[in-house]
Amino acid sequence: MSVIQIATPFNIDIEFEIAEFHKRLLAYLIDFFLLILYMFSMLYLLFGGFKIGEGGMGLTMIVLVIPTIFYSPVSEIMWNGLTVGKKIMKIKVVSLDGGEPELSQYLLRWFLRFYEWGFIIFTLFWFTPFSGLAWLFMGGLTSVIIIGVSPKSQRLGDIVAGTVVVNTQTSLTVDDTIFMHVSQTDYKVKFPEVMRLSDRDINTIKNVISQSAKTNHYDMCNRVAVKVQTVLKVSTDMYAIDFLEKILEDYNYLSTRE
Repeated sequence: MSVIQIATPFNIDIEFEIAEFHKRLLAYLIDFFLLILYMFSMLYLLFGGFKIGEGGMGLTMIVLVIPTIFYSPVSEIMWNGLTVGKKIMKIKVVSLDGGEPELSQYLLRWFLRFYEWGFIIFTLFWFTPFSGLAWLFMGGLTSVIIIGVSPKSQRLGDIVAGTVVVNTQTSLTVDDTIFMHVSQTDYKVKFPEVMRLSDRDINTIKNVISQSAKTNHYDMCNRVAVKVQTVLKVSTDMYAIDFLEKILEDYNYLSTRE
């Protein structure tokens, strides 16, 4: 299993398991199958069933091409690095600093998949499956080569955007969200300074807590706790793990009430 060390904003290295190639391939094929199913269903409705697409290509563009091309970035942005295929295969996209990718990173990694879009365009507008499949083969081969030679098994878009695809359900798990439910109606905030931290910082803290709990090694928690106290200029006699969990609770309580 390939492992990558990611330097977090707190100068603490966290290890993630890089998603195996077969998982990425299966996730891609699942998404691809869903898109093909959608395309043929819409083609039938537009030209076979209701024949509402015979009036021009404008409607076809809106109904077929736009959703198909934008499926990947929209899914990853809405589901924090996941598509249907990635969710089924339990892999996701993360930033190389250990947090959730920013909007610009999602868009960059998507745009640099342009060499795979030819299949969609050829199939829809020129209806030449051979040309479409040839383009798909070349795009897929290009991706495989780039992933194979990249030290972090990244595609071209990942390299430029600063992202990597990792496993989500392992001993080095990545949580899907930074948020945790605070059920107490009389909850008391202990560290209001926590709002100086960003969502990415909070995500890093949660990943550290999760990894420490699974490995039963809390040295990383101790180091992160010291760093957070230094950044926020606070002091406490709480245990490191308790302090970090309180930081998460305070952040979630305050951020949901702004």
